[in-house]
Amino acid sequence: MPAGHRARKRFSQNFLHDTHYVDRIVTAIAPHTGQNIVEIGPGLGALTGRLIASAERIRCVEIDRDLAARLRERFTPDQIEVIEGDALELDWDGLARAAGGRLRIVGNLPYHISTPLLFALLPAAALVEDQHFTLQREVVDRMVAAPGGKDYGRLSVVLQLRYEMAKLFDVPAGAFTPVPQVLSSVVRMRPRAADTQADVDIATIQRVVAAAFGQRRKTLRNALSGLLDEAAIRAAGVDPGARAETLPIEAFVELARIVRA
Repeated sequence: MPAGHRARKRFSQNFLHDTHYVDRIVTAIAPHTGQNIVEIGPGLGALTGRLIASAERIRCVEIDRDLAARLRERFTPDQIEVIEGDALELDWDGLARAAGGRLRIVGNLPYHISTPLLFALLPAAALVEDQHFTLQREVVDRMVAAPGGKDYGRLSVVLQLRYEMAKLFDVPAGAFTPVPQVLSSVVRMRPRAADTQADVDIATIQRVVAAAFGQRRKTLRNALSGLLDEAAIRAAGVDPGARAETLPIEAFVELARIVRA
C-alpha cells in the first residue's frame, strides 16, 4: 500500500492487489477504445491502470478525496475523469446521457453499499451496456440464485427481472489489502432488452417482493395480506399456501399486476 494512505473502515476499503485476479477481471470486461467505461471505487488504481491501457480513457467515481487526488496525480486528464463523490448519490442517468452512449460500469464495490448501489443503478439500466462487479461472494450467490434455495430472495427476483447475470469466478481474501473476512466473486450483469421487460413498474414489484420475503417462513396468504387477499393471489395463478422462495420470477410479476389493477 502506498505510503501515507491508510485504508478507511468507514469506506469499507479493501484494495485489490493480486495481478492474477486483476488480469482475469480485465479479460472478462474486455475494454476497448471509445467505450464509456466508469469504474466505481478505483481505490489505489490496480484495475484503473489496466482499464486505461486498453480503453485509453475512463471515468471513475471515488468518494475518498485523498485517493481521488492520487488518481489525478497518476493519470492525465486525457486518461481519466475523476468524479469525486458518493456513487449512491450520483446521477447515473445524467452521466450516461453526458457520455453520449451506453455505460460499461465496473468496480470492486465496498461491501457496506453493494446492495443499495445495485438498486440505485436499476433506473439507469436502459443506458448501460453491462456491469462487472467484484462483490462479497454471498451477495453474488443471492443475485444469481434460482427459486427453491436459501439464497433466493428479494435481490434475486428484482435484479434478474432487469438483468441477465452470471457469476464468473471467485476471488480469495488474500487478493486484497487489508485482507477482508469474506470471500469475493465477480459477477457480470447485462440489462435485458426492452422488449423482454415485464409491463409492470419496478416499484410495484419491489413492494410485492419485499412483503413476500419479509418473513420467509410465512405463506403468501399471510405475507401479502397487506397487499392482496387470498382470492387475488389465486387470480394471479399463485397458491396462497406457497412460500416466497418457491415462486418463479414470473409469479411475482403476475402478483404485481394484480396489485396495480
